[in-house]
Amino acid sequence: MTGTTVCLGETMAQVTPADGQGLQHSRELRLAVAGAESTVAQYLADLGHRAAWVSRVGDDPLGRRIVAAIAGRGVDVAGVRVDPEAPTGVYFKDPGPQGTSVHYYRRGSAASRMGPSDAERVDLAGARLLHLTGITPALSQGCSELVELLMERAAQAGVLVSFDVNHRPALWSSLDHAAVTLRDLARRADVVFVGRDEGERLWGTATAEEIHAHLAPRGTLIVKDGEVGATEFSEAGRQFVPAPAVEVIEAVGAGDAFAAGYLSGLLRGSSSAERLALGHHLAGRTLRSIEDYVPADTLEGN
Repeated sequence: MTGTTVCLGETMAQVTPADGQGLQHSRELRLAVAGAESTVAQYLADLGHRAAWVSRVGDDPLGRRIVAAIAGRGVDVAGVRVDPEAPTGVYFKDPGPQGTSVHYYRRGSAASRMGPSDAERVDLAGARLLHLTGITPALSQGCSELVELLMERAAQAGVLVSFDVNHRPALWSSLDHAAVTLRDLARRADVVFVGRDEGERLWGTATAEEIHAHLAPRGTLIVKDGEVGATEFSEAGRQFVPAPAVEVIEAVGAGDAFAAGYLSGLLRGSSSAERLALGHHLAGRTLRSIEDYVPADTLEGN
């Protein structure tokens, strides 16, 4: 598929209280599909781009549900392997007065068993972009090696690499390990997304400018700062676009929506300001929903 964006990473079954109450008291639960990389792939497909998702799922109903749902959004799932020896991961959302907490049940999951051998299922021939996140290298040593190998192969093939830092503290053995690994991977990418709060937590960098100075990226860096806005650092200079005012229902998934919007603009050759604005637009849709992924077949409304 010429011009395809290839996204690799774990997608899990997502369980959410249907009434918006906490897990402890909710009587009804909703089952959905959620994963950072496949969410980006679905948004890109919605917006008219060719997108592929590569991963592993278990040989179980949840794995089959996930693959069918993502394929149903127009994403190429030919690179997904069914692992008969490991389950599909699951996570639960637990809404509360202080925000939504997340409980993962993914240790030993099919996707965590990915490794360098899975690189053979990542078709970079004719691809324009490879999208990865910092979640994958945290899942296992094999996953970490896979991410490094794919970055190397993409560079050799002339394929742009997009990397979302996406720091998930619970997945890492230590903050120091995460800080070093995510910094090094970000420095190898062509397009890097990071939250200002992530930068402060990982590297002690309090501002977008400090993150840029610390990472010294070889390509473009986008620093997201919640309701304040987002800043792009590139060869052309610094571009800031404020975030539009949004009534936030839940923030989970907004970062992936932002990345997809930005990457869509990049693939279309839009200006820096237009790319950032589209990122904000898609993120805003997610912020107004309890879903990680809100179909964006058009840019009209919402």
